[in-house]
Amino acid sequence: MQKIDVYQIITDRLIDIMEQGVIPWRKPWNSGREGGPLNLVSRRHYQGINVFLLSCYGSRFGTPYWLTFKQAQDLGGNVKKGEKGTPVIFWKMYHKQDPEADNGIRTVPVLRYYTVFNADQCEGITVPAPDESTWAEHDPIEAAEAVQLAMPNRPIVEIGGTRACYSPSRDLVRVPELFRYEKAEEYYSTLFHELAHATGHESRLNREGVTGNHFFGDGSYSREELVAEMCAAFLCGHTGIENVTIQNSAAYLQSWIRTLRGDKRLAITPAANAQRAADYILNRKDSQDDE
Repeated sequence: MQKIDVYQIITDRLIDIMEQGVIPWRKPWNSGREGGPLNLVSRRHYQGINVFLLSCYGSRFGTPYWLTFKQAQDLGGNVKKGEKGTPVIFWKMYHKQDPEADNGIRTVPVLRYYTVFNADQCEGITVPAPDESTWAEHDPIEAAEAVQLAMPNRPIVEIGGTRACYSPSRDLVRVPELFRYEKAEEYYSTLFHELAHATGHESRLNREGVTGNHFFGDGSYSREELVAEMCAAFLCGHTGIENVTIQNSAAYLQSWIRTLRGDKRLAITPAANAQRAADYILNRKDSQDDE
């Protein structure tokens, strides 16, 4: 009964936050470089939905710097063979004559895109060194530490680097070190998110969003992200750290819901899988069987 109450309370809070409007998502750890994705040549930060898209893609890389194929060549380098670029969208304004419009000109916005590559996908170029002055010292949170260590059939967990990810083929979770986060709670929220993905492994809950062959941003991938982030939110609620993390969790869910072209209450859809994932991590076998 307590499990259902906690999960429902967190779900209701997430939906309530999302219904208040669009919330900007931020990557919770610091790579030691300038904050947010930016163009290596112009040093301008990307805006709007591009921040979310590049931050999600960029979680696989150790640098926030992006550039076009031509920019890499102009710097004397090149994009590594086989690397795939990331689309960046922008609005291009076209002006057409229209006698009914003010000044006889009508402006028509058209959505366009161009492709960029992370600096880690390139060779022969130089990127700025990390700024370690932004790192902080944190004490582990005992309740959250106990949960992640007690997970049954736990995957390999590697702490280090500037990426947070789960590799199903290696059954390996990787998250940046605790000192890279502004707050310790965000470290555990990130770790819970990746452990939630690991519950989908065929040796655990065998969830299609993990075991299937999916691509970043497609429907199954997006729904799996909803499952993982809701599970992380549930575990943060279980360990009492959700007041620090829930705003960013809601923003993350909101961003993925937009890719699925659904409304805010679509967050309820993966709740059952998120509950099963949280139950697995908490070793609540009896509640998993009841569902």
